[in-house]
Amino acid sequence: MKYAFVFPGQGSQHIGMGLELYQNFQAAKDVFNEVDETLKQNLFKLMKEGPESELMLTANAQPSIMAVSMAVIRVLEREFNIDLPSKISYVAGHSLGEYSAACAAGIFSLSDTAKLLRLRGNAMQKAVPLGVGGMVAVLGISFEDAEALAGACRENGECCVVANDNSLGQVVLSGHTKAIQKAADIASEFGAKKAVILSVSAPFHSPLMEPAAIVMKQALSEVQSFDPVISLISNVTARPAQNKEEILINLQKQTSSLVRWRETMNFLSDEHVTDMIEIGAGNVLSNLCKRDFKSIFTCSVHSKETIEDLVHNL
Repeated sequence: MKYAFVFPGQGSQHIGMGLELYQNFQAAKDVFNEVDETLKQNLFKLMKEGPESELMLTANAQPSIMAVSMAVIRVLEREFNIDLPSKISYVAGHSLGEYSAACAAGIFSLSDTAKLLRLRGNAMQKAVPLGVGGMVAVLGISFEDAEALAGACRENGECCVVANDNSLGQVVLSGHTKAIQKAADIASEFGAKKAVILSVSAPFHSPLMEPAAIVMKQALSEVQSFDPVISLISNVTARPAQNKEEILINLQKQTSSLVRWRETMNFLSDEHVTDMIEIGAGNVLSNLCKRDFKSIFTCSVHSKETIEDLVHNL
């Protein structure tokens, strides 16, 4: 058996996330309390009760999703005495999930990860005025055709790029609103079966996020960091980073760069990973794996029952 832990990105948040963990495990309660104290906000109350419109805000969604993932990690470590470096070969995370993965790998403390994600969320929101940019999911299209579609929508200096290469046939474009609308309108001409404008507040993982990348470069240069105890696969390279210096550079680049998730999954498959476990809220990543990698066992771990099942298998 060869395990990889993967950590979800934005969009996995929902009201009630983490509540069962809070009610059943002291280690999880400690994580939520520490994040609240660090951010000087009752974030767990927002996660538990809403309103959903406030939880959806990037600055709240990012640390909330990380907190649920790290609650699972701390329960495994402290309540079931699992030594993760001896059990897990790789960690990886989708977008903000890479910060969760970095925390799980011992690169950042929990409180520093919460601070980084709150800063990241605010910086990404401020980088582009509301309504100026957007994203569109394009389904049933190859990465190469998606790049050609994006190129066809770059007119009059407008930005349109591939932001998320999620899986075979699922690609997300990001850029100026007009260009994104055009991409949705003409996607079928490039072989797409469907194009869906996403309900997001900014054009994430595009060059328009460069102001946020600059903010994160400064923050990452100042945060205390350590070499990983578990090999971390970077979004921008789809390969393991060798040390903390490389990880920090990749995290800074990641803000405005393509998320290479399909290539990340290909790497894990090539490395003969047998079990890919999604740690935290939702099941987006495990569903992507189920669709494209039939030989890899995958599941989402976010509750008492799923944690106990995982411990039994580990």
